[in-house]
Amino acid sequence: MDWPYELQIGWRYTRAGRSGRRNRFISFISAASMAGIALGVAALIIVLSVMNGFRKEVRDRMLSVVSHVEVAGVGGEALADWRKTASEVRRHPQVEGVAPFVAAQALIARGDEMRGVVVRGILPADEAGVTELAANAGAVLAKLTPDSSNIVLGVELAKALRVKEGEKVSLILPGGNVTAAGVVPRMGLLTVAGTFDAGHFEYDNGLALVHLDDAMKLFQLAGPNGLRVRLKDLEQAPRVAAELEYALGSKVVVRDWTETNRNWFASVQIQKRLLSIILTLIVAVAAFNLVSTLVMTVTDKRADIAILRTLGATPRSVMGIFMVQGAASGVIGTLGGVLLGLGVAYNIDVIVPAIERLLHVSFLPGSIYLISRMPSDPQQADIVPIALVSLVLSFLATLYPSWRASRLQPAEALRYE
Repeated sequence: MDWPYELQIGWRYTRAGRSGRRNRFISFISAASMAGIALGVAALIIVLSVMNGFRKEVRDRMLSVVSHVEVAGVGGEALADWRKTASEVRRHPQVEGVAPFVAAQALIARGDEMRGVVVRGILPADEAGVTELAANAGAVLAKLTPDSSNIVLGVELAKALRVKEGEKVSLILPGGNVTAAGVVPRMGLLTVAGTFDAGHFEYDNGLALVHLDDAMKLFQLAGPNGLRVRLKDLEQAPRVAAELEYALGSKVVVRDWTETNRNWFASVQIQKRLLSIILTLIVAVAAFNLVSTLVMTVTDKRADIAILRTLGATPRSVMGIFMVQGAASGVIGTLGGVLLGLGVAYNIDVIVPAIERLLHVSFLPGSIYLISRMPSDPQQADIVPIALVSLVLSFLATLYPSWRASRLQPAEALRYE
């Protein structure tokens, strides 16, 4: 197959330039431009893949503790008839499981250590149908029986309190008792029945579980103050929550998991967008380095351009030759960056631990970043736009030098040759 001569000459210019000091320098600049594009594209893919993985990992760990949808009493009050409300919720086709709960804040203390916690009263059998935590920690939660005064703590909370299974902790409850001596705080003495590990520092350090009956007595409630709902498709949570709120009326408050953690997910999305803009500018800088490469190439190839023009090449053909050269550099740099970025993104769980061992550091302390390993989730919706933007920027960078080459007059080019 005979390729157009513009394509053949443009590709030859891309590969040539190895002889002579000036040609070697132009070749080095061209290689540096391609390497810059490749590194910029790779950095963009790696960063966005890590951001996607971080969001997915934290979301999954949150949802091992947080329900897809919560139906709660107004102002934290007990639901008027929770069984009837649960029955109405189960009628929705997206609902897979429903479990009652009591949730309230309290202080937990042992010795000199004291922590603020969320105490959640659950029915272990029902809870296993709405959260992965209850399903995975069934043996520990089975120790939560009515009137047992047992409590299960998050693993980080237990460490902070320096408490072990079988030891006692004090629960200081809101709303004290008024006596002649003043207001006396209400307290409960509970036995630690075990610990759970949700893999999410916020919950491992600030959540305690008791049986539903014990929670109602501790917080003086007539019944559960909420229902936890599991859906078949968690992405449908906002729509299902809106439909349940309309069906149940103003007697309850309905929240979905995206609303419960709205600020966190919004901040991650904003960070992802800002990083995309910053790294795209890096790709743009590398792509527009092609301008200097092509300008130098046009200057070096003045005689060649003049000969081509005298042989009948049109200005458009001359412009096409140098556009092919610049576009080829952009394509090679972009493909190299995509391959490098995907190679690192898919193996980041091996690369980062190796670097941590080599430098004796930890890049992701669990108490700060919620997770302790570097996740990665390359997505086609990110990679394709990155590659397209890089190619477009590379193409735009070729226009001016190629146009200058097409405007070169043969007689002027050959005057000093």
